[in-house]
Amino acid sequence: MVAELWCRVTVVGPDRAQLACGVLEGSGTPDLGAVDDVARLALLAGCLGGGIVLTEVSPVLRALLELAGLCVEMEGQAERGEEPLRVQEVQEE
Repeated sequence: MVAELWCRVTVVGPDRAQLACGVLEGSGTPDLGAVDDVARLALLAGCLGGGIVLTEVSPVLRALLELAGLCVEMEGQAERGEEPLRVQEVQEE
């Protein structure tokens, strides 16, 4: 089977400098395992003071990330005139 591109991942530092990049791909459609992979990368990057940026995100992976409530930055074309997801900062009281 040919691997399908689910998204491209860029790890950025606190100054937004690119530290690493790669692809998340697999056979068929992405599942919760792919969401787990993205969450782990985001957690690791956050521990280092940075974050991750996703590009070329498949519609299925985008929907799964939204369903899981994972707030990561996605760049590229927004679908159907919607705004792309951005990193959200939340302050707890």
